[in-house]
Amino acid sequence: MASRIQQCGRCMVYLQIPQHLQFFHCPACQANTWVGSYDAPPPQTYHAPPSVLPAPPAHGKKRAVLCGVSYLQTTYKLKGATDDVKRMRYLLVDKLKLPSECVLTLTEEEADPTKIPTLQNIRTALRWLVQNCQAGDSLVFYFVGHGQRQLDSNGDEADGFDEALLPVDHATEGALVDDEINETIVRPLPHGAKLHAIVDASHSGTVLDLPHICRMKSEGFYDWENQTHGAPVRTFKGTRGGLAVSFSACDDDEGAGRPLTFTGTMAGALTFSFTQTVYKNPGLTYGHLLNAMRSSLRKNNPKNNLPDQVPLLSSSKQFDLYSKKFEL
Repeated sequence: MASRIQQCGRCMVYLQIPQHLQFFHCPACQANTWVGSYDAPPPQTYHAPPSVLPAPPAHGKKRAVLCGVSYLQTTYKLKGATDDVKRMRYLLVDKLKLPSECVLTLTEEEADPTKIPTLQNIRTALRWLVQNCQAGDSLVFYFVGHGQRQLDSNGDEADGFDEALLPVDHATEGALVDDEINETIVRPLPHGAKLHAIVDASHSGTVLDLPHICRMKSEGFYDWENQTHGAPVRTFKGTRGGLAVSFSACDDDEGAGRPLTFTGTMAGALTFSFTQTVYKNPGLTYGHLLNAMRSSLRKNNPKNNLPDQVPLLSSSKQFDLYSKKFEL
């Protein structure tokens, strides 16, 4: 009987399975993974060639990938995206003391062609981010650019749509889909490691495909919602024991705004509110940080001329927002 090599979607082990199976049961972790049918085209693989970027320092416990896409020479050019990246880098390196050599920046202003935010370069950067990840590591993924919704390709979305980020070459190479982002930087996280994502793009609410969404009310009360409930196909979206938390600019069906800041420059609303709040108020809990960001957005949109966006927090685990301290 014909067979193929397939990676388990939960524990990432490689197994040899019969060609005709649509699902297979992993003997190592007992998870079920959807792999498509015998008649269907082969499923898209997300495993890029070995990275050409340098590995993080042997003892680098904190590292970050900052990606800003401006879409220069297009009709949908995004003003201020590179400045947003610089703003985030300043916060991480100058305020929060991440080693500068452990912060990888991708923008269209980079001279190094491997640091232009193409789909392949972003994939390589994300693999660099989680390379050799172990307990005690703290990772950051920041993206500013355009996002989109597209029809779910494998039945794991309750609403029938995947969320995706658009690299600079998306018109020819395609988008970076939430399934791939989850597989690349969420599932490999070991116990004791943590990942924070800050995604400043439209339709970015669940772009990391994390299983738990925090629904914050105006009074500061909140509920956790499990986004895997109702999906036709259940797929493991968690980590190997680590914690992944995402701050998204807006919900999946919302747009992200870019207000003029007090300096007179364009900035992503999420980027500006996040960096200003963390810089001025170190030591906040996740709940207080999220409320302060929402307040900042309202303050910088006095004429209500921006999209009605509300920052969304999602996580690989549920936790008490007002007792857990935010730390990168």
